[in-house]
Amino acid sequence: MAVPGGPGESRNPPRHADRGFAFRFFRGPDPGGLVRLFPMSRSLDLQSPSRPSIVATALLGRTFVHPLFDSLFIGGALSLIVVGVLLANPSLAPFTSAEDFRYFILFFNSAHFAASTVRLYTKPDARHALPVVKWVLPVVALALVTLCMFRADSLGANLRALYLTWSPYHYAAQAYGLAVMYSYRSGCLLNATNKRLLWWAGMLPFFYSFLLGPQVGLHWLDVAGWLDAPIARTILGALRPVLPWAAFAAVPLLYWQVRRTEDRAMPLIAALALVTNGIWWFVFTPLQAFVWATIFHSIQYLAIVIIFHVKDQMNQPTNRHGAAYHVAWFYGMALLLGYALFNWFPQAYVSAGFAPATAVMITVAMINIHHFIVDGFIWRLKKTDANRSILESASTAPA
Repeated sequence: MAVPGGPGESRNPPRHADRGFAFRFFRGPDPGGLVRLFPMSRSLDLQSPSRPSIVATALLGRTFVHPLFDSLFIGGALSLIVVGVLLANPSLAPFTSAEDFRYFILFFNSAHFAASTVRLYTKPDARHALPVVKWVLPVVALALVTLCMFRADSLGANLRALYLTWSPYHYAAQAYGLAVMYSYRSGCLLNATNKRLLWWAGMLPFFYSFLLGPQVGLHWLDVAGWLDAPIARTILGALRPVLPWAAFAAVPLLYWQVRRTEDRAMPLIAALALVTNGIWWFVFTPLQAFVWATIFHSIQYLAIVIIFHVKDQMNQPTNRHGAAYHVAWFYGMALLLGYALFNWFPQAYVSAGFAPATAVMITVAMINIHHFIVDGFIWRLKKTDANRSILESASTAPA
C-alpha cells in the first residue's frame, strides 16, 4: 500500500485540552484533514505532571485497534519473534509438511492477493470509481497471460522476473505508507523533506534486492553481461554488507531528524514497520526472503485492509451488522477468490494443454502484478475517495 505525501493543510494543529486517546476498535486513521482532528497539544509540555503518560502516548502513537495488535500484526513485531526463533533454532521446521505450508499459503498469501480485488469492488464508491482498473485491466491481464503461455521461455520468463523484481518494491512502499499513516495519525505532520527522507529509508531493502538479488532487478536487466566485469563484481560485493547497515542506521537517524524538525516525534510503530521490512530482506537468504516476506506482508496487509473495509461498512446508513460480520465477510470473500485464482486459474490452462509448471509460473506472476497495480489505486486519498472519508472521521475521547 502507498500513502500520498501529505494532507495538504496547515501543519500546525490547534491546541486542545485533551492530551490522550481512548483506544477504540476500528477507529479510522486521519492523514487527511489533520487540522480538525488532533485533540492533543502541539508540543509536549515537559514541565507537566503527566509527562510520562504524554511521552508514552507520543511513542505509542495513535493506533487503529490497540497498540499490541497494531504492533504485532501491522507493524510486523510478530515477524521479529518468528525470525528470532528461526535464527535461534536453525533446524526448526516452520511447517511439518508440504500440506501444512499449502494451507498456510491459502489462508494468508492467497487471501492477501485477492483482498485488494475484493476491496476494489466493495468500496462505497466502487460503482463509479476506477472503471479502467476494474474492467479493462483484468481483460488485459488475461490476454497477456495467454500470450505468455505460448512464449513461456521468453515472455513468460520475463513476466516472472518482473514480478520478482517488483515484489520488494511493493513491500517497501507498504512499509513507507504505513509509517506515514501512523505518523499523521499521531500528530507528526511530516514536512516534504522528512517524507522524502522516510521514502529513501524505506526503499533501501528494495535497492538491496534490486542490485544484489540473483536473476531479478539489475541482474535480470543485464542482458549484455556487464555485471560479470571485475569492477562491477567489486562494487556490488562492497555494497552487500553496506546496504543492510545503512538501512538500519537510517531509521534512528530519520527518527532524530523528525523529532528535531517536527512538533512531534514519529511513533515507534512507524520505525517498526521500516525495521521489520529490512529484516525480512537482510537476514534471510533471497529465497527465504521471498517466502517469509510474502507471509508477513500478507498478514500486515490483511489486517489494514480489513480495518478499512469494516470502517466503510459500519459508516453506511443501511448497515445492519456488527464489525465481526464485516470482518468475516471480507476475509471469507478474499479466501474464496484467492483459492480460485491460485488453483482454478492455472488449472484452466493445464486443461487447455499447457504444462502445469508453466501454467502456475505465469498465472502466479500475473496475479502478483495485478495486485501491485490495483494496490496503487485503491489506497489513494483523493478528497472524493472513500479512503479519505475514513481518514477524516476518526473519533476521539478524553483519556
